[in-house]
Amino acid sequence: MKSKVLRNRKFLADLFAGPFRGHGIIMDHEPIPSGMPADVASSDRPVTDWLDFHLRNYEAQVRVLEATSHDGVPYVKIHTGTQLFAEAFGCPVHVYEDGWLAARPLVETPAEADALVQPTLDARPLQRVFELAALLRERVGPDVPISVPDIQSPFDIAALIWRKEAMFLAMVDAPDAVKGLVEKCHALLEEFLRTFIREVGEVNLCHCPTAWAPPELGCWLSEDEAGSMSTEMFEEFCLPSLTRLSAAFGGLFIHCCANADHQYSSFLKIPNLRGLNRVFQAPGPRPAIEAFAGRAVLIQAWMTEQQVNEMLDMALPESRFIFNMPPVPLDEAKALYERMRERCPREE
Repeated sequence: MKSKVLRNRKFLADLFAGPFRGHGIIMDHEPIPSGMPADVASSDRPVTDWLDFHLRNYEAQVRVLEATSHDGVPYVKIHTGTQLFAEAFGCPVHVYEDGWLAARPLVETPAEADALVQPTLDARPLQRVFELAALLRERVGPDVPISVPDIQSPFDIAALIWRKEAMFLAMVDAPDAVKGLVEKCHALLEEFLRTFIREVGEVNLCHCPTAWAPPELGCWLSEDEAGSMSTEMFEEFCLPSLTRLSAAFGGLFIHCCANADHQYSSFLKIPNLRGLNRVFQAPGPRPAIEAFAGRAVLIQAWMTEQQVNEMLDMALPESRFIFNMPPVPLDEAKALYERMRERCPREE
């Protein structure tokens, strides 16, 4: 098992920032019963209630790697919702019937945004994440990566804190207030990531999808508000913080499930953009393949085998892909992996 993990770490490091030896195939863990209580960050229950679920998730990843020899690196994936950092600022949290959580806005006006105090890492939601990470580290030892929780971009965190329709108007009428709130979100996020790396040790900075990269290659985040604005607005309000995070952590990986094909040229202005995970809308993956071939790895998840094959048919000579296959029972995972490996051979 250890030799597989070491091999895969080297393969993925090369895929993101070294010689190309083939597209990556990551088989997600087999489906496991949830059994996870509501979000650890927002709950009053003891943090220990979350240990079993997270450890079972890691053990399922180990079983799949042992059975298939795919390209992934098993890690303990800390699960939280998008509300985490907004809640740390004081946003109330809405709980849906299915258990998912969402931050409710706290700010309505530029004056309220200016007056909002940046929280410290002692904010209860963040402290509960650090407590869970410490307990998990005790259980799995020093060598197993532990992932960050959900990471939204500084702008996306601000868009949860400030009622969105009012914030978008303020981007025109009071841009300095918007930039000020984004800066507070940036400062908190950067401090959190630096502290997480320092305290947790062996980390995986990927929060979405189920992937791994050497932490020295950069942090991962979701940038979904990019679909709601023009390229000019994106480059004024979002790009500066993304560029600074890339510089601070050695690169950047972006998840984006918005209708944001028009932002590809702006994404490419981020130094050391290592990878992009997209949920494609029309016209599908071709624009991303053409934009990022030779410039960033396209990390694709939640796709059918047919969609993967169609994307491979579109590949350019410089394309680099990771296919994060959906979780299926172990026997199905073995067969699916063999078919995918035949289509995507890998040089050792």
